[in-house]
Amino acid sequence: MHSSAGLHFPACSRGRSANVAGRGGRAGERDRDRDTAMDGGEGRPQPHLAALVLARGGSKGIPLKNIKLLAGVPLIGWVLRAAIDAGVFHSIWVSTDHDEIEKVAKQFGAQVHRRSPEVSQDSSTSLEAITEFLNHHHEVDIVGNIQATSPCLHPSDLIKVADMIQKEGFDSVFSVVRRHQFRWSEVKKGENKMTEPQNLNPAKRYRRQDWPGELYENGSFYFAKRHLIEKGYLQGGKMAYYEMRAEHSVDIDIDIDWPIAEQRVLSFGYFGKEPLKEVKLLVCSIDGCLTNGRIYVTEDHKEMVSYDYRDIVGIDLLKKRGIQVRLISDRDCSKTLSAMQLGCVAKVSVTNKLQVLKDWQEDMGLSWKEVAYLGNEESDVECLKQAGMSAVPADACAAAQKAAGYICKSRGGCGAVREFAEHIFLLLEKVNSARKQLEEISSAGKEMGRNENSRKGNKELMEKE
Repeated sequence: MHSSAGLHFPACSRGRSANVAGRGGRAGERDRDRDTAMDGGEGRPQPHLAALVLARGGSKGIPLKNIKLLAGVPLIGWVLRAAIDAGVFHSIWVSTDHDEIEKVAKQFGAQVHRRSPEVSQDSSTSLEAITEFLNHHHEVDIVGNIQATSPCLHPSDLIKVADMIQKEGFDSVFSVVRRHQFRWSEVKKGENKMTEPQNLNPAKRYRRQDWPGELYENGSFYFAKRHLIEKGYLQGGKMAYYEMRAEHSVDIDIDIDWPIAEQRVLSFGYFGKEPLKEVKLLVCSIDGCLTNGRIYVTEDHKEMVSYDYRDIVGIDLLKKRGIQVRLISDRDCSKTLSAMQLGCVAKVSVTNKLQVLKDWQEDMGLSWKEVAYLGNEESDVECLKQAGMSAVPADACAAAQKAAGYICKSRGGCGAVREFAEHIFLLLEKVNSARKQLEEISSAGKEMGRNENSRKGNKELMEKE
């Protein structure tokens, strides 16, 4: 038996799921007491389902790959956000041996299990790390082992799999993807023999549309009950696979080209519960974002700053897309702005940036989802939290980085504005694509309705005749 991403599944009973916040470490209350978690209000203890992400510090290919920024978000953050928003886990954990990974995990609302050196070696298996976790957490009945390197995982997949293992009685469920690839036997160098087809007849090759393809594990997740893991298995007992959509089966271990992986995530990744909206306003902090934050003072006490022409181009591109750009600063830099001739509304000598941002948002009649903010200092933190889309340069302070949804590769005054503009454009493409899909679905639904009404009318006419 298996499930398919294309099939309809009933909504999963959420029970007392982990109530945590994804961004900025604003974790809500968690109820980790399995004895008080009841199933369907009938008084039966509900098995404790824990999400577990294995994130070892060592990586032969990319140092600290698990927290390397992918499309502005730490790699592990993508799957933690999906797990949290699924609402089906009683607890969400990251198993790691590294301080920086622990810091990022907690920032995204996960709990941390510090794994031992014995299960943190290059030769250590996932099963060994999961077994150690269970030995320290006797309250856990089911483990959903989620791969940190699968950033296109969506909550809907996790909800359906939780249903399979909690309601349909499976002991283990793992993710697969359908591939249409022809396999041939390997011929080693020096062997005097021919290759043989493994899954095709060369005289009658399938067309893609005539061949269902084959199922391959994609490694996104492995769910298993405790009793199975304690016997030394991640797959076994009453077993099922869950077929994920091909576009969601992105594996960073395979997609070595990071920029290509970023494009896949921007197109098919999960960005949170709230639907994306088209950005109408970008507010940018001047010092440290538009400029590098350095102020040069001449002998006659005149101030000079430097900026990157790429950022000016980025502002022009935003304006051409109908996005207003406004500037804000803690200090009086009106002469600098006048010299730059950007043609943007600006507010300087600001003591409360959030209040200014709220005033602009209300004056323009925008929702917060339509506001983007680029900041870099502690004075920007509340604005970064409030805006629907937020970013900081690579050299922003720690508090600002923690509050932001996107961390640029570029430093302030060195192309960060242009980079954030490009990020906004990519997300706008995602918004437009989703809008077109909804319009097509709506149009198809209306057409089906018209056809149904037509059939009913014809039937009534025939009955009258």
